[in-house]
Amino acid sequence: MVEARYEEVLEAAEKLSPSDRLRLASVLRDTVSSEPMERKLHSISELRGLGKEIWAGVDPDRYVDEERSSWQEPP
Repeated sequence: MVEARYEEVLEAAEKLSPSDRLRLASVLRDTVSSEPMERKLHSISELRGLGKEIWAGVDPDRYVDEERSSWQEPP
């Protein structure tokens, strides 16, 4: 089987008639949908440290106290 680069295939597809492009799209869709998709499983630990810059310089106790005081109804 000859390997073709994406750009070469795209260039060739652009030269097709509209009906042939539609046929090609249909064949590609069927080919892709019949192949099993490889799914990478993720771990929750991959999120560790995400957004830590948002909390830089924030005192956690003070933050919690301020949040809790905002829950109370005004007098």
